[in-house]
Amino acid sequence: MFVVHATKKLRDRVRDDPEPAATRSTTALGAWYATVLFWRPQLVLFVNETTLLPVFVPLAPAATVIDRFPERLGATLQAHSIDPAFITAELAAMTQHYVAKTSNRSVIGIMNEFTHLASYAPSPSCPSELIDLSRSLAQTPCSPLYGRHVSSDRELRAFVAKHGLT
Repeated sequence: MFVVHATKKLRDRVRDDPEPAATRSTTALGAWYATVLFWRPQLVLFVNETTLLPVFVPLAPAATVIDRFPERLGATLQAHSIDPAFITAELAAMTQHYVAKTSNRSVIGIMNEFTHLASYAPSPSCPSELIDLSRSLAQTPCSPLYGRHVSSDRELRAFVAKHGLT
């Protein structure tokens, strides 16, 4: 089970059941933050609270975007050369989700920076281009990670290694 802390713009489009009190993600990577990007095509940017890993998912159809997220996460983790056993375990734990309000301003700031940086990239037209954009942004230095591994791609590899999941 995983929790998606979504911005109001995204929550209005997803219209999911409200989060039960004190719900926490049970996946290894933990909670995710998400916002909608009104580009052509419209996308949702998911950012992991622990590693700040960005993942892009097409918004349409909005009602199923969070259900489609684990598949895109798996493809993104594969592109980062993460161990298939970790990917399988993570996706198996993502059978259920809850949508909550955002609460970590630092992650919201990183989402805004990723959005700004991604706006300079060519408009993605296929799923592989979304993964390429995610990989490119994952190499960006992030101030919350300066005391650790500087960028989300390195933070992800260190996280997986630390938890003995490589």
